[in-house]
Amino acid sequence: MAVDGNWKLTMSTPMGERQADLTLKADGSTLTGSQSADGDAGEIFDGTVNGDDVAWKLSITNPMPLTLSYTGKVSGDSISGEMGIGPMGSFPFTGTRA
Repeated sequence: MAVDGNWKLTMSTPMGERQADLTLKADGSTLTGSQSADGDAGEIFDGTVNGDDVAWKLSITNPMPLTLSYTGKVSGDSISGEMGIGPMGSFPFTGTRA
């Protein structure tokens, strides 16, 4: 699938730009993988893929316990979209295939 692979993400957050490493694997409409940033790593969940559209969630504990909700679109070796941070709103992310 077009979304499979390793990605380097840059997320614009209330605490400035953050970097993350993302690994995605599509199986039909199900998206699985893992994401790591700032020394924390976790498995993504509730992942979906529909053509070039992707969505997934990630639970983090640093800097506070939150569930991040990502929605995006893959275009070749680029990915971009929005990262929802619960009550703090949504913020853009971009990435490139590693």
